[in-house]
Amino acid sequence: MSAELLRSMPPSLSRWYEIGQDRIAAFADVTEDWQHIHLDTDRMAPQGGAMAHGFLTLSMLSAMSYDVQPEIPGMIQGLNYGFDRIRFVSAVRAGQRIRGRFSVMDVAEKPGRYDVRWDVTVQIEGTDTPAIVAQWITVFEVAA
Repeated sequence: MSAELLRSMPPSLSRWYEIGQDRIAAFADVTEDWQHIHLDTDRMAPQGGAMAHGFLTLSMLSAMSYDVQPEIPGMIQGLNYGFDRIRFVSAVRAGQRIRGRFSVMDVAEKPGRYDVRWDVTVQIEGTDTPAIVAQWITVFEVAA
């Protein structure tokens, strides 16, 4: 039943998330990636402003996925299994907003779990070029 619920899920959009300079600076501190392209707003102004780390943008998929995933009966937990493909297509500048577009590509039913393969696009508000395109695999562990 739950696998069919996932398979029949229409493409879904998360809410918008602002990627402000404070979030970028906090991510830089956590990852120790203090490159000027992320933090020096004056130096980066001629190029459109400081840009978010690609991995910061990618890590937002977790929050975005909570916006779109349906309630799965008997779910114990969801896990990030990995990616088959990730492409960082366009930079996200400080102050821009992003959202995720999630489409279920496949659901593999296994004992006590569903492996879900998602086609994900991270959109940048006001642009036609995505920030990220990816094929992401998540695992939903369910009660037997």
